[in-house]
Amino acid sequence: MLDGLSTKFQSIVKTISGNARLSESNINDALREVRIALLEADVAIPVVKTFIENIKVEALGQKVIGSLKPDQAFIGVVNEKLTELMGQFNDSLDLSCVPPAVILMAGLQGAGKTTTVGKLAKRLKEVDKKKVLVVSGDVYRPAAIEQLKILAKSLDVECFPSDISQKPIQIVKDAVDYARRHYFDVLIVDTAGRLSIDEYMMNEIKELHQELNPVETLFVADSMLGQDAVNTAKAFNDALAVTGVILTKMDGDSRGGAALSIRQVIGKPIKFIGVSEKTNGLEPFYPDRLASRILGMGDVLSLIEEVKGSVGEAETKRLMDKVKKGKKFDLEDFKMQFEQVNNMGGLGKIMDKLPSALAAKAPQMINDTMVKKHVAIINSMTIKERRNPDLLKASRKKRIATGSGTSVQEVNQLLKQYEQINGMMKKLGGGGIMKMMGGLKHLIPKM
Repeated sequence: MLDGLSTKFQSIVKTISGNARLSESNINDALREVRIALLEADVAIPVVKTFIENIKVEALGQKVIGSLKPDQAFIGVVNEKLTELMGQFNDSLDLSCVPPAVILMAGLQGAGKTTTVGKLAKRLKEVDKKKVLVVSGDVYRPAAIEQLKILAKSLDVECFPSDISQKPIQIVKDAVDYARRHYFDVLIVDTAGRLSIDEYMMNEIKELHQELNPVETLFVADSMLGQDAVNTAKAFNDALAVTGVILTKMDGDSRGGAALSIRQVIGKPIKFIGVSEKTNGLEPFYPDRLASRILGMGDVLSLIEEVKGSVGEAETKRLMDKVKKGKKFDLEDFKMQFEQVNNMGGLGKIMDKLPSALAAKAPQMINDTMVKKHVAIINSMTIKERRNPDLLKASRKKRIATGSGTSVQEVNQLLKQYEQINGMMKKLGGGGIMKMMGGLKHLIPKM
């Protein structure tokens, strides 16, 4: 996420660290590089100008100038100002109204609006324990209604039926009435997107907004579009009074301009970011955590929260109780840890949230391909072998390698890693990934 911008910021900090102490001269040199990095990331020019001035005022203050640890002093100021730039705190959905709370989704075609409707519905259902209804008012894009219907079914969320022969205004009226009569907590309305802003589209969505009077009007923006996404958000906000923004495709080749500019330009918060194509790939937006990631300090808090959601308290307790009772952490448990990594989006997503210094120390050979191979190897074992790895002698290893499409060497590699993890589990007293992640809290920088 924002790898290019992050790499440049980390390079600037390394340059600063080569100085004995901060001075007006080396601060100005660093800020020149920061300005270039932000402009290359497609951050709005007025935002860049204000941001640089704010850092300069703070960095030249008595608390920072002359610091004996110039890199820490400078990064502390930049971290604070980056966080302020994006809004300081997470701004959650406001659903405090008489049900159903209506959420109107707006945006251009191709931004991932319909997929985001599904992700948001899943989150509201599973995390917030809401009874959610979704409806599509997009009667223009071929198969748009069918797409939402299929997505909702896969998430076990009810989708109100609509048809291309209907008018969007009638669809939403009927959906609200149905939601009231069937006691839904939340109604999410997917609207038609366009390839560009036009008067007809704006008039239609204004009419829908007036009819629905939604508690939340969320603009879904493609973060990869940079300033184009910001300009489009401004046009929608002028027409609808948007309450928040969802930035999609933050896991792609996003330069960062939208994330760093949009709050300042339209004065509305980013509420969620799309971090993967999976239905669980929607995260609340925390400005301080993204600032930390940009500066190479990772996002350990989000990683811990994600682990808790993926692993679950029941599984953690089972594993801890097992180890405490003196029972060995076996290959069944090992396989479960791999599956949890996959559920979290793979090793790449986990590594992306670790501090850069820690991620750099991770063995390069550990990757998602290896994880899949390890799962295939364990699946080729009998239940007895998984629970008692000491049985795995040469002939069994050869059979397992053949069955999993791997080599005996790769089977041995898995067993070696298993022994290392088993030793670590004994020291940790169980808990697996969650316990290990909990131990990372001390890595969160104190600014």
